[in-house]
Amino acid sequence: MGSEPPPATTADRQTVRPARLRRRLTIAFVLVAGISAGVLAGGSYLLLRQARYDASLHAAAADARYRLVLAGQFLPLTEQRRTELLTSFEGSGRHVVLVAEDSWPSDPAYAPPLTERLRSTVAAGQLGYQRSLGPTRLLVVGGRIPGSTAELYVITDERDLAAGLEQLRNALGAGWMLVVLLAATVGHTLARRTLEPVGRASRAARAITEGLLATRLPVAGRDEFSGWAASFNEMAEALEAKIAALHRAQERERRFTADVAHELRTPVTALVGAASLLRDHLDQLPGDARRAGELLVTDVVRLRRLVEDLMEISRLDAGREAVSVTDVDAPALARRIVAARGWSGRVTVDGGPLRLRTDPRRLERVLGNLIANAVQHGAGAVRVRTARAGDRVHVDVDDQGPGIPAEHLPRLFDRFHKVDPARSGGGSGLGLAIALENARLLGGRLTVHSTPGVGTRFRLDLPDAAPEGVPSARTGTEHAGSARARAELPEGRGAEPTGGTG
Repeated sequence: MGSEPPPATTADRQTVRPARLRRRLTIAFVLVAGISAGVLAGGSYLLLRQARYDASLHAAAADARYRLVLAGQFLPLTEQRRTELLTSFEGSGRHVVLVAEDSWPSDPAYAPPLTERLRSTVAAGQLGYQRSLGPTRLLVVGGRIPGSTAELYVITDERDLAAGLEQLRNALGAGWMLVVLLAATVGHTLARRTLEPVGRASRAARAITEGLLATRLPVAGRDEFSGWAASFNEMAEALEAKIAALHRAQERERRFTADVAHELRTPVTALVGAASLLRDHLDQLPGDARRAGELLVTDVVRLRRLVEDLMEISRLDAGREAVSVTDVDAPALARRIVAARGWSGRVTVDGGPLRLRTDPRRLERVLGNLIANAVQHGAGAVRVRTARAGDRVHVDVDDQGPGIPAEHLPRLFDRFHKVDPARSGGGSGLGLAIALENARLLGGRLTVHSTPGVGTRFRLDLPDAAPEGVPSARTGTEHAGSARARAELPEGRGAEPTGGTG
């Protein structure tokens, strides 16, 4: 059902990166699984560690009470009995420290320093303990020997307990790492399979944007993505049909324009000859007939210009207009146009010699239409400026007047568009459209900036060297306008401009 979209180009990957979303989903999956597993493992380890240490303390406290009772049998603590007490406890596998005016450990290797807090608790007649968490890992539980002021501290070695807890911690850490790796694998797989239809749809949309209207998405299954693909295919089919219909309508319009211009050319030529003869004899006609004759001559001239414009538009649409490039002095060409059309009193051309390689006939057509539009619809002086900017040449046509309303700027270069459609005088509405097409053939751009009440500037932007022989690709027209003042214009725009002039 349609062809598969082409693979994404480098420029496409720079614009659309579905891998980013896939990476984000994978990271989110890993974070959720890793945090959950980490909290569970860490909490379990802390609870078990506390339970094991508490159990060890309870066992050591019970053993210490028993040892204190046994120590009471060695009272009074003479030197011999003290030695027998220490030897007896050490022989039974218990390390103790006896404190009575001095300190005597049963094994000097197990004689940790006793803290003041522990000594104070024991001196108060209570059972106290201290735990060292360093390399020795010793638990000390002590109390007063019943019937004596002597103190006995029982030492418990907790290194085996600490080693077991360390093994448990390592095992939980390894399990957590395994969970994170598993979550990354599962998350990446799920994200890839979930976003694969999205990436396919993105490639299909790009293919349609590039003109491959036959592109369709495969529809398989009954999930949400299948419904999405079906809707996308329906949209693509409707778009393809609509574009085909518009293309056919455009072709009919172009054929109609060409046919009308061709059919009108012969009778208009005859009318022009008759009007020329009539103009030579207008002075011999009575007053009412003379006025009617003048109107007839004027309308025949307008009709001839309209037919010529239609013929040129049809040739441009058919792509039969080639470009003949030669060296041209743009300011000199503009001055010749102004002098030939009798605009020297209103139009000023600034700038010294500025040469470029372009088609002089088409450049003359563009400049003639722009200057004619400014003279006909502007007020005050019209100024033409030429300047070079790098490998580009700018030609600005400025005029003074009320300017062009902002809502008309986007359609100013449309064919037959006029700001005041009710106005019967002026041009055909094709002048600016013809200027735009010729500017494109020269590889240039035509833009307009206007502010009501201040003025308007048309800018022709051309390369140093226009393409030879074949028309340039259409790049679209840039419009810019505002109802507010624009700092670009020193001068203004005339009254009620149209979409173009002959």
